[in-house]
Amino acid sequence: MTYTTQRNKLTDVSRTLAKVALGELPADLVITNGTLVNVHSGELIPHMDVAISSGRIAYIGQAQHTIGEQTKVIDAAGKYMTPGLLDGHMHVESTMLSVTEFAKAGLAKGTTAIFMDPHEIANVFGAEGVRLMHEEGQGLPLKVFTTFPSCVPATSDLEDAGASLEVADIEAGLQWDNVSGLGEVMNFPGVVFGDPKMCGEIAATIASGKAVTGHFPSEDDRMLQAYLASGVTSDHETVTREQGLHKVRMGMHLMIREGSAWHDVKEVIKIVTEDKVKTANISLVTDDVSPQTLVEKGHLNHVVRRAIEEGVDPVTAIEMATINVARYFRLEQDLGSIAPGKCADIVLIDDLQKMEPSTVITDGTVIYEAGQLTVEFPTFVYPEHIRNSMHVKRALTPEDFRLASRSTVETTTVNVISIIENSARTAKMTAALPIRTGIIQPDIAQDIVRLACIDRHHGSGDISLAFAHGFQVKSGAVASTVAHDSHNLLVMGINEDDMAFAANELIRLGGGTIVVENGVVLAQVPLTIAGLMSEKTLPEVVAEVAQLDQAWKHIGCNINAPFMTFSLIALPVIPEIRISNRGLVDVTQFKLVDVELV
Repeated sequence: MTYTTQRNKLTDVSRTLAKVALGELPADLVITNGTLVNVHSGELIPHMDVAISSGRIAYIGQAQHTIGEQTKVIDAAGKYMTPGLLDGHMHVESTMLSVTEFAKAGLAKGTTAIFMDPHEIANVFGAEGVRLMHEEGQGLPLKVFTTFPSCVPATSDLEDAGASLEVADIEAGLQWDNVSGLGEVMNFPGVVFGDPKMCGEIAATIASGKAVTGHFPSEDDRMLQAYLASGVTSDHETVTREQGLHKVRMGMHLMIREGSAWHDVKEVIKIVTEDKVKTANISLVTDDVSPQTLVEKGHLNHVVRRAIEEGVDPVTAIEMATINVARYFRLEQDLGSIAPGKCADIVLIDDLQKMEPSTVITDGTVIYEAGQLTVEFPTFVYPEHIRNSMHVKRALTPEDFRLASRSTVETTTVNVISIIENSARTAKMTAALPIRTGIIQPDIAQDIVRLACIDRHHGSGDISLAFAHGFQVKSGAVASTVAHDSHNLLVMGINEDDMAFAANELIRLGGGTIVVENGVVLAQVPLTIAGLMSEKTLPEVVAEVAQLDQAWKHIGCNINAPFMTFSLIALPVIPEIRISNRGLVDVTQFKLVDVELV
């Protein structure tokens, strides 16, 4: 059976629901004898039934009076009935999957709605890319809401993306059905110091009655409060307990993140377990999740499980992934709890500590049961030009990756991007590197390798060169068109020959990520949709990414989620230092700086 959306507005079916509740009409589906996770009262209530009609909840309690001859009955004895999980901030592109393939994985893990920020595809194809991903999501059993991207490009004068979005684009996008707010406002200095574009976008969002989602990695309190006073209401970039506590005290909606590479729950959740703050203005989110994490650990259910492991009461943890999210986006009339009138998005779970669904229901339809999806998903095909996004001026040569020194001695001092494992942040460091025939050399002994960022959108021929520390790479090269947020072509390696080979192979593939050594491809993941997402199925992508992980290890890198860490090395809005197609960016000063300190 191919799934077709059958969502009813409450106003269209309220009389039917009332009649089912009174026993005047039979329910379509009744779940019997489960333990209700009540996120309104914070209780676990045993031996409860839930009657469903027209895709919404009609009655909760002892619902035998709602069962007719055609009513489907699910026995939930021994199981918990939780609301479907809501991910309040994520980027589908980071899963490397299309929206449809992600939906299959997310639903199987109990996620029934997402609030995606498609600013990755926006940086490649602008409003058209956003519209295509949004439209793909509207025909799925997963509820796909969009926060319209706010910072495309992420900075206006430090990089070149494939497209830009202006205030008029945001004003138009906010009118689309199921666009629920403004995507993470990463240009926080622009907001704080009154950039007209940022202020215009925020004003348009507030006028539309929708949420202005934030991105605030700074520890400057004056800037934080200016940011809040400008109309931004949430943040998912909090990494310390102290930051989290202060933001909650300031009335900010705190999104605590646990993705594949950034593990913030352990530290930030202490404001709940130790500081005992009220949790109504706190939610759990994923932000960026790899295909491997989806399969091996889960999606938002994994984040809820991590909170529980850190000592949060299971019902409280579920509240932070359901009703709190719905309230933040002003959708609590439809989503976030099991209550009369709400959409019948319900997850059956055997053990709240494990948070593994046995049955997932959306809009009253069983979507996942006994380890299998029960419906066929519709097909969505992207236009040809979206699948042809590599516009590099010419083939790359080894000479393109050689950084000439201005020094006349045998060594020189350079600025280096030092990555931090399991963190979206980097550290600025300096190092003395050798010079050979006038070219600055990498140094494996210091764990310093070559790095390049190449314009892939405009055919300009722009190439910037720098150095990276912390990846432990000892041979070969890697390349990726997933290079947040402008998604230019990012290349890193030891020798120039492999770097040129990796870059050219990726151009030939149409984008993606690749690992090579001595002119041989060790692993590759073609991402032909905008150079960001695969057209393949989840199992196929998982297999390719598994080979990619092994290839990273083969060339010496043993850090967690190296591909995701690498993909963020070009994001010039998170401290301290990054690379863009224009050069080396000091994020603390928001300016380009020299690589060589001579």
